Amino acid sequence: MENETPQGELTLRTLAMPKDVNVNGDIFGGWVLSQMDIAAGIMAGARAKGRVATVAVDAMKFIRPVGVGDVLCIYCHVARVGRSSMGIEIEAWVLRDRSGDREKVTEAVFTFVAIDPDGRPRVVPAQ
Repeated sequence: MENETPQGELTLRTLAMPKDVNVNGDIFGGWVLSQMDIAAGIMAGARAKGRVATVAVDAMKFIRPVGVGDVLCIYCHVARVGRSSMGIEIEAWVLRDRSGDREKVTEAVFTFVAIDPDGRPRVVPAQ
């Protein structure tokens, strides 16, 4: 693993539950992706100071499975800000069986667009 510690700000933490398993008994990748989208949306919305929409998921990489009882921790970082869009780098880590052993399980870059009340793109304000 290239990084021994998470990169970015801890944005979301949740517990992987039995209802979220796939046929192999691991947590379904779609559930992990959903949690990453929620976390990235929190960060993008804060940076855009308002409503945002996910427009792309790039470079999604599943590294290790997530198991029932693992605490999923999502770390986010605003990597790029354009006129109306933002690239959010995301790392998902788990605390295995709540024991404290930490492993990186997934990483991705999500692109969000700031939108107005009518759902049209708007300018991302300067910080």
